[in-house]
Amino acid sequence: MLYQALYVPPGQPPFPRDIVYEPNLSRYVQGWGRADDLGFVALADGKPLGAVWLRLLPPDQPGFGYVDETTPELSIALLPAYRGRGIGTQLLTHLLDHIQSRYNAVCLSVSPGNPAKRLYERLSFDVVGKNGASLTLVKRWGK
Repeated sequence: MLYQALYVPPGQPPFPRDIVYEPNLSRYVQGWGRADDLGFVALADGKPLGAVWLRLLPPDQPGFGYVDETTPELSIALLPAYRGRGIGTQLLTHLLDHIQSRYNAVCLSVSPGNPAKRLYERLSFDVVGKNGASLTLVKRWGK
């Protein structure tokens, strides 16, 4: 699912499939199963069609949407045929419901032109910074 989490603007060529092995991307899934790793998969007929996951990343290996070492970074992906059907919203709200008692906030990175940005805005994520061409968003609960 990591490959499907990458946003490709309309009219641009897709990334090569092996891009997911680059360290700046593989850190989101490599060695999955650490104590703070959490995610959910949406299935249809037993086959994955989307996923949402989060992971705490260390300051010396930050992700694109990194905020700090106590705020997990969220990733979400759907196969193209399933986008725009509300599945991403269901996955994301399920994850957010699960983590509110565990974390004060969650962060992510999104390209300004990515349609998923509207979903994050609807769910009260706030822009807190910019990393290259991407925006860093945070959703806070406060405890």
